[in-house]
Amino acid sequence: MKALTWQSRGKITCETVPDPKIEHGRDVIIKVTACAICGSDLHLMGGFMPTMECGDVLGHETMGEVIEVGRDNQKLKVGDRIVVPFTICCGECRQCKWGNWSCCERTNPNGKMQAETYGYPLAGLFGFSHITGGFAGGQAEYLRVPYADVGPIVVPEGLTDEQVLFLSDIFPTAYQAAEHCDIGPEDTVAIWGCGPVGVLAVKCCYLLGAKRVIAIDSVPERLALAREAGAETIDLSHQNVQDTLMEMTHGLGPDSVIEAVGMESHGADTTLQKVSSAIMEHTVSLERPFALNQAILACRPGGNVSMPGVFAGPVGPVALGVLMNKGLTLKTGQTHMVRYMKPLMERIQKGEIDPSFIISHRSTNLEDGPALYDMFRDKTDNCTKVVFKPHG
Repeated sequence: MKALTWQSRGKITCETVPDPKIEHGRDVIIKVTACAICGSDLHLMGGFMPTMECGDVLGHETMGEVIEVGRDNQKLKVGDRIVVPFTICCGECRQCKWGNWSCCERTNPNGKMQAETYGYPLAGLFGFSHITGGFAGGQAEYLRVPYADVGPIVVPEGLTDEQVLFLSDIFPTAYQAAEHCDIGPEDTVAIWGCGPVGVLAVKCCYLLGAKRVIAIDSVPERLALAREAGAETIDLSHQNVQDTLMEMTHGLGPDSVIEAVGMESHGADTTLQKVSSAIMEHTVSLERPFALNQAILACRPGGNVSMPGVFAGPVGPVALGVLMNKGLTLKTGQTHMVRYMKPLMERIQKGEIDPSFIISHRSTNLEDGPALYDMFRDKTDNCTKVVFKPHG
């Protein structure tokens, strides 16, 4: 089968790799009908995530048709159309029973390696390095889905692939980020990053009752998409973020902030941020928390800081003193997918939201993948989200 693979830092190729096979009784094999490039895939492309190996199959936003079912899987059948969450969960460990699905204790076969970094093993992830299990990803013609009787959700009749594909990651991720803000009816939420998660977070904040949402970015087409989603916007390339937010909120500041950028953020406003920025731009061993620091500074005292942006390891200077002295609450974590997929599917069915509005580029040929990765990374051709349909 064809699949998109990581070769080395900055190099993605389309290769022919072995077709997946059933390995355990709870597995299924799907024919991939739609998959997407996620912003966090760019962290892998850029070499920011450790333990990637040449030839690893990428992708964790995937759906498709079940074509083979393991003997112990009683939930799914051949012909079912399913969305596959990016996390792999056993459904039986204490974390799964507590509803902390992304903290599953059993599904990462490289849990000992992961525990050396994070203290504990966490859920296995599709296509996201060997520290998260080394599972083949879904930017491919076919995918093996382990523990497929727990996470995947069957798609009802009447919904298109594009409507439901993002239930695999970014829609639940955006919703959890908004939920972490504990939004009240008079609240203003500021969001750093108008990529797919940030723009869907705009929609989710309004679904949860926010009065105002202000989105911050420097890319014109992303800011335009955020405005389409209902946000007011700040262009950080031309405006001082802190001053503009204070002006827009009449000195009150946002009640909650969402950092939807992650480890590769750029930019600085204050003197302290500019000094640390100059250091970190030339330090590959530290991830860059510029957006996080801006968000912490901007949030009103007693507010909430929600951080869906992905970080993997050591991070440069973070404004913990500001966080502590302002009495802010920080909430973060990989998304507890099983908690959100069904209720968000119901919102799509009811017509409350159609996440497909973020798609800018489509392809039916995985061989287009390397060029589309470059386009998505470089933010050219108004590229905001790429979807593949490998079988046409």
